[in-house]
Amino acid sequence: MADGEGDGGGATTSDDDEVFDVDAALSEVGFDAEESVLTRRQAEVLVLRERGVQQSRIADMLGTSRANVSSVESSARRNVEKARETVAFAEALAAPVQISVEKGTDLYDVPKQVYDACDEAGVKVNRTAPELMKVVSDAAGDAIQGREVRESLLVGVTTGGTVQVRRTTE
Repeated sequence: MADGEGDGGGATTSDDDEVFDVDAALSEVGFDAEESVLTRRQAEVLVLRERGVQQSRIADMLGTSRANVSSVESSARRNVEKARETVAFAEALAAPVQISVEKGTDLYDVPKQVYDACDEAGVKVNRTAPELMKVVSDAAGDAIQGREVRESLLVGVTTGGTVQVRRTTE
């Protein structure tokens, strides 16, 4: 059972007496319940899981079931992914250079599109054509197969030259 369970945190011990100070771990990574998309319980579960603690041990430590820990962890990971997507969306909106790469485009044509748009906007890209193709391909995942763009993409370039890639829904 967790020490301080009623107050939502504190040091927790497991059956083998290993102590995890969840409050300290959350503080160390800068968790702020008022600003986070995660609940405190979701943050507790994630911080313990990232430190290699098994779900069954977390359940014992927090006085709940393994199924509940699994559910909390799953919800937390979905929330984290949604937050990442939101940040990527906001960054894409703010990028001064945005290039639509249509489905069916040859990946080898993408660098010229990016360079032309950046030249027009006065933005410098510090990447060679092969590096740019790799960044786009890696970020697009299975939206690119071989040299073919299989799903429409939006390639953004920030004023600092950072290249961002998002799939678009057309």
